[in-house]
Amino acid sequence: MDLALVVVIQVLYGIASLVIVSAGLAVIFGMMKVINLAHGEFLMLGGYSVVMAVQFGINLWIAIFIVAPIAVGLVGIVLERLVIRRLYGRMVDTMLATWGLSLLLIGIVTSVFGNTTAGISTPLGSFRVGGYSVSVYTLLIIAVAVVLGLALRAVLTKTQFGLIARGTMQNPAMADALGISPSKVYSATFAVGAALSGLAGGLLAPLTGVVPTMGAAFVAKAFITVIGGGPAILTGLASAAGFFGAINQVATFLSTPVFGEVALLLAAIVMLRLLPQGITGRFFKGSL
Repeated sequence: MDLALVVVIQVLYGIASLVIVSAGLAVIFGMMKVINLAHGEFLMLGGYSVVMAVQFGINLWIAIFIVAPIAVGLVGIVLERLVIRRLYGRMVDTMLATWGLSLLLIGIVTSVFGNTTAGISTPLGSFRVGGYSVSVYTLLIIAVAVVLGLALRAVLTKTQFGLIARGTMQNPAMADALGISPSKVYSATFAVGAALSGLAGGLLAPLTGVVPTMGAAFVAKAFITVIGGGPAILTGLASAAGFFGAINQVATFLSTPVFGEVALLLAAIVMLRLLPQGITGRFFKGSL
């Protein structure tokens, strides 16, 4: 019974991690159709924002939930205005540009901080489940994923900004005719996606450590999750994260973390072969 509870917690943690890591990309790619290959570097900047803030004496929770999202969101605004804005509707060009941005960000951060791992200790301690020790921070990650999903749904369906953003992405010409500036909506939406990525990097910093190339470990998972979820932004994110996260953690429990990653990639290949339009392209049609 104790082992089963630990496995359930780890599976939920795997699902929650994918939700948090992929949320920013779900906004930028799912809503804006921008292939952001610098997504992993946004996570990395969020991690470094937390590490630097803590070194300057800022409270860890303020660093994670306030400093990291704001810092990366501001970076997102600058990059959108300087680069991304000129490439909307040109997916291949956007992909190449964001790839170049990812290399640029890695180079800048490496020059400033070096290629060594920086980190902070995992807070909150642990608790016992029978003979097993479980980190309390794991439960925090699960809780944050739930709150994040509910908050995104509320923003997209209940707020003026969410409705304007969704409408502008679907028909920018009509939004412009109604007096709404599509460029401002695009900029704000990109900033929100970048801020969510920064939050994810901040949350991961105590768990993984921070290194300039850390984004490479997450960008593939994020794209697999968002693409596997299909056209529905939130339902697709939740369903794909649940599917891939469960497979990853169960395979890790039965074998090793390496086999867990392989199982996730194999599951993605099989699922996209059977469901080329993603989970919500076949199921949950019409959902958000």
